[in-house]
Amino acid sequence: MKLPVYVVDAFTDKLFGGNPAAVCPLEHWLSDNIMQHLAAENNLSETVFFVKNDDHYDIRWFTPATEVKLCGHATLASAHIMYTELGYTKDEIIFDSLSGILKVKRCDDKIQLDFPSNVPEAIDEIPYGLFEGLHIENAEVFKTAFDFMVVLPSQSDIESLSPDFKTLAKVGGRGVIATAKGDNADFVSRCFFPQSGIDEDPVTGSAHTSTVPYWAEQLGKTKLKAIQLSKRRGYLDCELKGDRVLMRGNAVTYMKGEYYL
Repeated sequence: MKLPVYVVDAFTDKLFGGNPAAVCPLEHWLSDNIMQHLAAENNLSETVFFVKNDDHYDIRWFTPATEVKLCGHATLASAHIMYTELGYTKDEIIFDSLSGILKVKRCDDKIQLDFPSNVPEAIDEIPYGLFEGLHIENAEVFKTAFDFMVVLPSQSDIESLSPDFKTLAKVGGRGVIATAKGDNADFVSRCFFPQSGIDEDPVTGSAHTSTVPYWAEQLGKTKLKAIQLSKRRGYLDCELKGDRVLMRGNAVTYMKGEYYL
């Protein structure tokens, strides 16, 4: 059996930037075991699979180690492939996922994701491994539906983080978001997911469902520009709209080929 596969750099307008995702359109679902093996073989932060279901598409995301409930960059990559390779002509795509309905549409020269907001809640009890793994002494800590979020004083503090990933993996949850007010953007972030098989994710759309509502409140504005400060860099135009977070970004096709199963 042959299956098409594409690799897309998401949240960037240049090759070798943003976050690469493997995109695998399916006519019928593969077994969970096969999809997990494919994601491990790809060894990218995310491999995404989707299947048409009446007027929408069911979508699932796998890291090399596990299935996750939400992934922004791979959803953007999927929409990019639908528009550029699969002949999809409608402006809006509706995906049904483990995190509910996700809407995606073309917006000028970018693709816009419409995701549910995931408002972080402040916590006092700091899990073991969080400060130790980040090599920091103190910070405000929040819990989201998926991750722990740490707010640091400055962009330079985010840039200088050099985590101990073995220790950080003991924290639990999906992973850790570190964020601060930006020098050349409203806010910046880095995302560490050793718990999920990814030491540092290049660009994490799902993390922005938490950072956007936090910084919208802190800065008193609903439209924000964000940069994820990985080596590959990611750039997002974000907007808090009620209980939804809109994220806009570009995507570039890097590769297309076939799986042989």
